[in-house]
Amino acid sequence: MRPKLVNGEIYHICNKSIANFGIFNNHNNASRFLQTIDYYNKEQVWTSFSTVLKRKDGYQYENIMHHRKDQLIKILSYCIMPDHYHLLFKIINEKPITKFINDIENSYTRYFNLRHNRKGPLWQSGYRAVAVTSNELLLHISRYIHLNPTTSGLVGRPEDWQYSSFKDIVSNQIIFDNLKEFSIKDQKKYKKFVNDNLDYQKNLKRIKKLLHD
Repeated sequence: MRPKLVNGEIYHICNKSIANFGIFNNHNNASRFLQTIDYYNKEQVWTSFSTVLKRKDGYQYENIMHHRKDQLIKILSYCIMPDHYHLLFKIINEKPITKFINDIENSYTRYFNLRHNRKGPLWQSGYRAVAVTSNELLLHISRYIHLNPTTSGLVGRPEDWQYSSFKDIVSNQIIFDNLKEFSIKDQKKYKKFVNDNLDYQKNLKRIKKLLHD
């Protein structure tokens, strides 16, 4: 059962494509999804993202890890994989977050279907959500999210994956300092915390694969 999304609390949400279809398997698609998240993460949305992009000045995207006063959620970690996404965030606004999630998924579905001349749903099911009830759990989920690309063999190091918050967190002091929810207060220590589990998570995936083969 999906938990109720409550203001001030932290959640991990993820969703996967139908039949593990590669919906984020190129730069344009992954970037579009990040821009979509950024656009709908605000108190007032007056029109669709596709309409905004048609304007002469388009949409100026920076980084979804940057904090703005009008945001609905504060993103603590994220990773966009070829067939699914992860968002770890804190709700900082009373507006319904379920609508925000539905908006980004529906907007991306319309974009993807139009771009690839397809019809029908894009997502395997409704998004999954887990309430993060302790700082220990917060750190472990953040690490799990950031190790997804290495666990899947897409890159050798988590900082090499372009569509993840890891590189920003361990190299941008402003972004790291804004993550006050983390009990680890040093960038190098956080990087070590993640990398120390790299081989374990890879081996765990191999073991799971052997068990299911």
